[in-house]
Amino acid sequence: MLLNRENSGTRWYKRPDGPEKVTGRLSYLTDLSHPDMLYGRVLRSEYPHARIVAVDLEAALRLDGVRAVLTWRDVPGLNRFGIATPDQPVFCEDLVRYTGDAIAAVAADTPELAEAALALIKVSYEELPVVDSPEAALVDQAPKLHPQGNVLHRTEVKRGNAEAAFAECVHVVKETYYTPRQMHTYMELEGGLFVPEEDGRLTVYAATQHGYKDRMQLSRILALPEEAIRVISSPIGGSFGGKDELNVQPYGALLALRCGRPVKFHNSRKESVRAGLKRHPMKIEMMTGTDEQGYLVAHRVRMISDTGAYATLGAPVLNFATEHCLGPYRIPHVDVEGMAVYTNNGVAGEFRGFGGNQTIFAVEGQMDRLAALLSMDPWEFRRRNMRSSSDPGPLEQRILETEGLAQVWEAVENSSLWQSRRGGIEEEKPLPWIRRGIGASLAMHGAGLGYGLPDPAGGRLSLTEKGFIEVAFSYEEFGQGLVATLEMMLIDLFNCSASDLSIVIGDTDLVPHSGSSTASRSTTMAWMALQRLKDPFLKQILGIASALTGIIPEQLVTGPGGVWQVEEYKRMAAPLLRPRVTYAEIVAAATEPLVFDTRFDYPTTPDAVMGGHFLYTYAAVIAEVEVNLLTGEAKLQDTRHIVAAGPVMNPMGYLGQIEGGSVMALGFTLTEDAVMTHGRYATPNLDTYIIPTVRDIHSSLEVEAIEELPEGDPYGPRGVGEVGSVALAPAIAEAIYQATGVRVKHLPVRRELLMRPLDSLIGQEKGVKWG
Repeated sequence: MLLNRENSGTRWYKRPDGPEKVTGRLSYLTDLSHPDMLYGRVLRSEYPHARIVAVDLEAALRLDGVRAVLTWRDVPGLNRFGIATPDQPVFCEDLVRYTGDAIAAVAADTPELAEAALALIKVSYEELPVVDSPEAALVDQAPKLHPQGNVLHRTEVKRGNAEAAFAECVHVVKETYYTPRQMHTYMELEGGLFVPEEDGRLTVYAATQHGYKDRMQLSRILALPEEAIRVISSPIGGSFGGKDELNVQPYGALLALRCGRPVKFHNSRKESVRAGLKRHPMKIEMMTGTDEQGYLVAHRVRMISDTGAYATLGAPVLNFATEHCLGPYRIPHVDVEGMAVYTNNGVAGEFRGFGGNQTIFAVEGQMDRLAALLSMDPWEFRRRNMRSSSDPGPLEQRILETEGLAQVWEAVENSSLWQSRRGGIEEEKPLPWIRRGIGASLAMHGAGLGYGLPDPAGGRLSLTEKGFIEVAFSYEEFGQGLVATLEMMLIDLFNCSASDLSIVIGDTDLVPHSGSSTASRSTTMAWMALQRLKDPFLKQILGIASALTGIIPEQLVTGPGGVWQVEEYKRMAAPLLRPRVTYAEIVAAATEPLVFDTRFDYPTTPDAVMGGHFLYTYAAVIAEVEVNLLTGEAKLQDTRHIVAAGPVMNPMGYLGQIEGGSVMALGFTLTEDAVMTHGRYATPNLDTYIIPTVRDIHSSLEVEAIEELPEGDPYGPRGVGEVGSVALAPAIAEAIYQATGVRVKHLPVRRELLMRPLDSLIGQEKGVKWG
């Protein structure tokens, strides 16, 4: 199935939230207000590493209109947060470890007064040496940033004897790859409204990907039962992993409870840069060897990730990177070691792709370099070493068998874009300094949280008192089109109309604990939940309808507005036809609530280690790149994503996710790097941090969806929220090599590496051979 925006058909479905978003009528959580609300602000550290000598709050407290100034002494419970490892202080007691660390928080009548109060707080510091890189953190003399040292987490995968195997290899490539600290740059910045209720409960309106996890963390901080906290978290103006962790929630909650009034927070872009999560920058050393025929023999990897000052999900990200640094290939001798290291840099954490982007760039780079050494077509080299459907996963774990990897490989092989490279097509160019090349890459990307991590799933299906078919999940809508996908699933299951449906998400008071909108899992989990709930729901509904109509259940079917007799449903367009019984009439006749729940775990594999996955999505990318050798600019001209993720539930959402992920990967590859100098951001705003805009996205982008799954596959459609972002970088890197002969090992691509003097280009032939 080739997806593009010109495709037509009934499956191209208008997003329910589309009109409100494009007209600006939709309110995000940070748009909310309350007539009695205060404004909250956080005082953050002046230094990346320092000891706090004294904090003087007196002047701020005396300022008229300031209602509260809080420090660590005002935290009634745990003065720490962190979704997996709670090591980040809500407020620092005696030590700051990065410039985003919080010292105090203020609530005031106006934003201006809150800012003025921050300026009046006097903090005395004793500066400490700054640990500004993982290498600096690992030397013996480095300051110890945490009691256990500067290493957050280590990983290791060993099989065979890599050291001995390298001695037998005919071809060996050794390279070091570097990937950047990338920002999420979501449209809606961190913030929300925190409302103390009359019954003593607290309502939190703040963006998150996991309302129940936020509630759990806040309960520890506030020393309140979880049930005393309500988290409402949809809709969200973008997340990409960055709002999976707490950000402003502890400060808004503490201030609201102290003042007994609603408190609003909304970070500026500069504060979001300073305190928000980023993608882990990584240094990845790889050595890979083959025999004379081009079969992989040995693979050695040493990777270091900069997790910044605190852990958040730095350990699981490293686990994921370790799993994916082996690629979709059979390698008998493997020696992998990884470290996530604390520094005084900004905190790195959850980000679309979750460590896969970094290591897939590196391992695919190795494949292209080895193919060149062997004088072999790079795609044939991959086929020769690719896992078969019956092979175990990268960690030798049992995985679900599918033909997805072979299917995406074959789609590239047969693509006209890829064949044009092999055909040696020549194109006349008016300028001799313009070069073009085409590259391709391959990826398998794990879905779900992986083995060993709690990964609850489930949902609730009911017929409400008002006659709506209602589903409830603890997932969040943050722009990925979840609401539209759920609507389409329900319409497919029950033949009803959108007006018959009620979808409840993002409210811990109203939804069951069915897990988070993370790890490309929501579509699969919702589909599996609905498959489990469909039969008991229909049995009850059709049974009541049969009692009301005298028609046997086998002759009844759900449809628009209610339950229909089967033959009449087939002639539904005929005038005067209506359901035999409406959904509201069924509810009125029921003797008990028509509510059905299910709970299960995301599928994992019993023999995995360190978060190894059972379900994978497979993808390949072809990229055509034009390089200007005078300016060093690389422009993406044509892109084709081939994705094997099972049936497409929502074509527009599917296409939007791949397009969005691809654009994010374009920034990761060519322009984005949140540079830090001595523990301070050198790119504090979007005037110096360059993300792709419409001007940069001028390439042709096609998405080919491979929908086949093995017969009897019980897991349904796979999510595609991340897979569009993980494989573009190595395809662009290979295209640049084909165009210029320059091997890229450092992202974003440095223009100076591609620049050539004008006099060296004048006189060259204008006919440029692609590839």
